Parts: sequence; structure tokens; C-alpha cells
Amino acid sequence: MQISPAQLSLVNEQVQRLVSSGNLFGRRLQEAGVTEVRTPADFAALPFSEEQDLRDAYPLGLAAVPEREIVRIHSSSGTTGTPVIIPYTAKDVDDWAEQFRRCYETAGITADDRIQITPGYGLWTAGIGFQAGAERLGAMCIPMGPGNTEKQLQFMIDMGTTVLGATSSYALLLAEEIERRGIRDQLRLKKGVIGSERWGEKMRARIKDELGIKIYDIYGLTEVYGPGIGISCDAECGMHYWDDYLYIEIVDPETGEPVPDGEFGEIVITTLVKEGAPLIRFRTHDISRILPGECPCGSPFPRVDAIGGRSDDMMKIKGVNVFPRQIEEILQEFPQLSSEYQIRISHLEGRDTMRIYVETDGTQDFLDLAEQVAERVKHRIGFTPLVKVVELGVLPRSEKKTRRVFDERYD
Repeated sequence: MQISPAQLSLVNEQVQRLVSSGNLFGRRLQEAGVTEVRTPADFAALPFSEEQDLRDAYPLGLAAVPEREIVRIHSSSGTTGTPVIIPYTAKDVDDWAEQFRRCYETAGITADDRIQITPGYGLWTAGIGFQAGAERLGAMCIPMGPGNTEKQLQFMIDMGTTVLGATSSYALLLAEEIERRGIRDQLRLKKGVIGSERWGEKMRARIKDELGIKIYDIYGLTEVYGPGIGISCDAECGMHYWDDYLYIEIVDPETGEPVPDGEFGEIVITTLVKEGAPLIRFRTHDISRILPGECPCGSPFPRVDAIGGRSDDMMKIKGVNVFPRQIEEILQEFPQLSSEYQIRISHLEGRDTMRIYVETDGTQDFLDLAEQVAERVKHRIGFTPLVKVVELGVLPRSEKKTRRVFDERYD
């Protein structure tokens, strides 16, 4: 999808803002002799930006406005290395709330709904983004934050919650707990706005079926506002994103060259109106594709497909490149397995070993099932893992994001 003249004009304004600010990216543009962007070719020649660039700018080197105009900071949810600090102006906060309001409206959520927000608050962008959008919409906001499942369920019942905002991991935990307690008929839940991590079709189906709700996949990242820059619709064919606030490219992760619409690659985002920390051609490492054509829902906004993984989550095992997505796709072929799994990679007696832990409903002998899964992995990837089948509910659940891959070779 080629950049439009209107978007190109906004990019040019962003470049002017960066150059005049003298921040990290502004200095780089000046050093490269870039002072304006007038054509698509000019835009395509702009350098990419990476997360490490953002870390190098710690603490406020990304600010493209005077510090007195910064009203808030957020930080990415990563726990290692130098934090990424993103400054926001009052307009950035307002723009973000408007984008999230659009997400709720796309999901058919109205001011009559009651939205229970379970993602975390604080430096993480999730909770406050969900709340700002709900308030802009005029819905009743129930800002619970993460954890305290007992109280979460009590409020769902007593407050008549109709919409759940959550990570997919916590939505699954709640669904299992509601099923265990047999309280589903006491709930008024109709919809779930779920995001913050990649999740497969099996997990999606479990949450939808066990809670009896429609679910919508929300997209976002702290570096670019936060959650709310895109969401799926009732047509369930991709996520609409707000192209008056950002421009999305899909590039080959290895070469950086654009790929045709409909082909998978890495999402690259340019912010069009952000003031506090504008980003030009930011490599997200999220894997998706542009979905061409009109959406059956009638929305005029363009779409990207559901996030299929990350270009940087590849594991090299016995000389083979393996992505968690490949393992997940194999496990989805077994209806007797739950959506939950865990991969552990270790180096024992001079060789790499992959162990896969999976949960089953108990309808098949554990050893037979383990052998079948191991054989399917060998056929697909080229080596045989050790597969351990456990009972449903044994693997850990998370109130935030579930860690599924543990590479113990470097511990």
C-alpha cells in the first residue's frame, strides 16, 4: 500500500519537527542531509529506526518538544536492558484516547456498556489506554487492573460487566475459573477486547466458547501510543488501523525491502501526527501482512492480518531455525490438546534438546499422544523433540503475558 499524498505531507511535517528539535532522530536526519520528504521515493530512502535506538535515547532523548510540553511518560513492558521511555504531549494523550474510542466503536461497544479493565496500569500503556478510550466513548469504566481474580469475578457479577479488556492469558485464566465455579449464567459479559500478545486460534476459540462472548483482537505497542492503534471487527478478517494517525509498511525482515500487499513480512510504522516522540519507519518485528480490498464490515480503514509472531523470536536448534508459531500450528492439529504449551530448550551432553509440554483433556493415552506430537514435529521441522503430556490446568496461567519459551542454554 503506497503512501498517499496526504500521509506524505504529514511525514514531511514530522521530519521538520524532528530536525528542528535536534533530538536523536533529528540529528541523524541532519547528518544524512534529510530536511524534507516530498515524494514516495524520498520516503522510501528514509532510514529505519529500531528499539535499540530508543534505548540509546534514554531517558528523554526521544523528546521532540520542550520538556515543559511533556505531560506523561510510558515505558515498554520489557524487563531487561535499558528501559524505553516514550514521552507524550497533551495532544498525544488525546489522540490516543480517540484511537481507542474508535476501537470500541468498531467492536460495537457503546456508552451503554460497562467495561472491566484488567491489564496493568503505571508505566505500561495497557490499562490507561483501555480506560481513556472507554471514558472518551462515555461507557462505564471499571478500572480493576491485574490480579485478584476473586474480586474481578465479584465485580463482573455485581457491576454487570458487559465488556472485558484483558490480555489473552488472563482472559483464559478468567474463563477457566468461571467454568470451574459454574457462574457463567450470573454474568452479563457480551464482548472481550483482547490483546498485548500473540495468541492462536485454539486459544481464541476457548476464550470465546467458555465465556460465551465475541472477542476482538486489539493491536498496539508502547513505542507507538500503546494498544488501540488497530482492532479486528465482526467480519473477523484482519485488524483495521487508523491510517490518519500512522502509516504502515510491510517489509522483508531480512532485506528491509517492501513486500507486495497480501504477503507476510515485518510491520514498520511511521507516526503521522505524534508530537512527543515521532517515529519514522519504526521496525516493530511483528509479522503480518496488508489485507487488500474492502472489508465486509464496511469500514473505510485499511487492515493488517492478525499478528503471526515476531521476526526476532526465532530459535536455532540443532542448526534448524524454529519459530514458536510453527509449534503452535502443529499443536492446533490435535483437538484433544488445550491451547496452552511450554517449550524448554537445553544443552545436554553436547547437544541441544527441545522439550515441549502440552495439556490434554484425557481422551487419549498420554504416551501415545506424546509420540504422535513428537512425530508431527519431526515431520514439520526436521528433528524429534521430547514431548511431555500433562493434565489440563497443570501449566501455569498468567495475569499478564504468558511466557511460553524458555531457552535454558544461556541461563
